[in-house]
Amino acid sequence: MTRELLPQPRFASVSDATPAAGRGLLSRRAMLKGAVALGAGSVLPAYAAEAHLQGALPWQQAPGRPFSGYGQPSKYITGLERSIVQPFGPTAAGNGVSFTPLHLLRGTITPAGLHFERHHNGVADIDPARHQLVIHGLVTRPLKFSLDRLVRYPMVSRMLFIECSGNSFRNTLAEAPQVTCGEIHGLISCSEWTGVPLALLLEEAGVDATARWVIAEGADAATMARSVPLSKALDDAMIALWQNGEPLRPEQGYPMRLVLPGFEGNMGIKWLHRIKLAAGPMQARDETSHYTDLLPDGKALQFTFPMGVKSVITQPSPGWALQGPGYYEISGLAWSGVDGIEQVEVSADGGATWAVAALEEPVLARSLTRFRLPWRWDGAPAVLMSRAHDRRGQVQPPRAEWIGRYGSTQRYHYNAVQAWRVEPDGTLHNVYA
Repeated sequence: MTRELLPQPRFASVSDATPAAGRGLLSRRAMLKGAVALGAGSVLPAYAAEAHLQGALPWQQAPGRPFSGYGQPSKYITGLERSIVQPFGPTAAGNGVSFTPLHLLRGTITPAGLHFERHHNGVADIDPARHQLVIHGLVTRPLKFSLDRLVRYPMVSRMLFIECSGNSFRNTLAEAPQVTCGEIHGLISCSEWTGVPLALLLEEAGVDATARWVIAEGADAATMARSVPLSKALDDAMIALWQNGEPLRPEQGYPMRLVLPGFEGNMGIKWLHRIKLAAGPMQARDETSHYTDLLPDGKALQFTFPMGVKSVITQPSPGWALQGPGYYEISGLAWSGVDGIEQVEVSADGGATWAVAALEEPVLARSLTRFRLPWRWDGAPAVLMSRAHDRRGQVQPPRAEWIGRYGSTQRYHYNAVQAWRVEPDGTLHNVYA
């Protein structure tokens, strides 16, 4: 696992570094008031600064490259890519996942090229001129839409996360996996999605009074299908055509996909081509034998759609290394499938004491929220944790509580508190606390 050095922020005034909890956590007010300078620059005498500006650097001595039709990352950016897992090997190369490298990203929006993937039979290569969306079943007027027709409807844009319900499943295993933060929690991404509210199309089709469910089906080789409550379809469901301002990538369902804010990602059918209104759920494979929550008594919960309240510290985390004792910024992401984030607490002593982190605006419902808190590390072992609260009063549970409820064989909807152990040499490891 490649380790990156984490820059060491310095305080403008040590007197402003108000303790907020044990093991060096500092008050978020110090950061909000500007007491923390986020740079890690070395002191530079005036004569040295002048000398720095006198000589032309190599890239100042010749014109830069010309324009390009589509921008690409700098050639000096290496290692910023998804981690791919194909559990069935080359014989089923289209079945697996790729993880967003959360520990290498800042902010809340995921670049489209780094959005996590979950495919069951590969990425469909669809000619948009031949693709149609059909709405039928318990409707007054069955309808068919081409892509050209859909783009004529009123659009909405919303910043929303999509999370696989199997995200963080590695932390349900008996031994804490020693991989990066992204390789544990990276089956979540957040984008600005733009498309047509599904309610508009259902209103045009005319919903029969006996309809209670929507069956959504994709045009991929797996013919992925899921049952969605009609109430959700009429609420905030969207047929997305654009992601982060550009047309959907094929991996995200081009030319159109279903987006269900806050619901488990498997329900957001990609390559959407059929919507059927029905009186009951379809009882598809991926809502019976898969994507159900197994309980210790052998029974399973079905149709547990919303994703739970959750958070994770992304910097520092495994994949990074601290440069030695001093001041650092703890930063991470928090989210909830039912509402916005109300508060995030951070601990540096394994949960003995907690400090409230600063939340970066905007704090939106069913979107990722970035939290930050200054920390003074003394070089001794520490255990970093974060705990999220949402606006509905839900609190992220400790791991023991989650395992006690679901048992050790459940792999979906894991949202327990994550703990990272900081070693004296500055490396970080995943631990169960």
